[in-house]
Amino acid sequence: MDRVCVYAGSNVGARPEYEAAAEALATALVARGIGIVFGGADVGLMKIVADTTLAAGGEVIGVIPESLIAREIAHREITELRVVGSMHERKAMMEQLADGFVALPGGFGTIDEIIEIATWAQLGLHRKPFGLLNIAGYYAPLVTFFDGAVAEGFLRPQHRDMLHVAADADALLDALESWQPPSVHKWIDRDET
Repeated sequence: MDRVCVYAGSNVGARPEYEAAAEALATALVARGIGIVFGGADVGLMKIVADTTLAAGGEVIGVIPESLIAREIAHREITELRVVGSMHERKAMMEQLADGFVALPGGFGTIDEIIEIATWAQLGLHRKPFGLLNIAGYYAPLVTFFDGAVAEGFLRPQHRDMLHVAADADALLDALESWQPPSVHKWIDRDET
């Protein structure tokens, strides 16, 4: 992997562990020679990931819609800032620039981004690894939801297993680097449930 897209909150969250995890992820990526792609903002966990990566000498590419430059305060000190016209263009460009995807804790936007990447993988639109950095059990309810979707016949186990989950940055990156995509189609027949 040359670049990993990091989805992260535009806030820092309620626990100091979230900030520490953002720093640890950035440090682990730089140590592996992997650059980052992120949402381009100079706030929250996004800023911590970008600043930590830059301080360690890593590459940081931000992608931000014109409409969010003032609201999210675009990070102007990164390697490259790409300004796009919409959120849809932002997500598409981030996917094109990255070889893998990691979600740190975040809100609606972070969840939306990693779920869209999972959906695209399930549909065969890309064959790139992705995962959740599950700090302090933050993503446990979402993981439980996906396990329930498997049990209820809405998600194949092979597709659920595409979503890597780890509480440690190095463990998650190891899983992403060694992952092989499944070769099953999305649809589940009644006789398969």
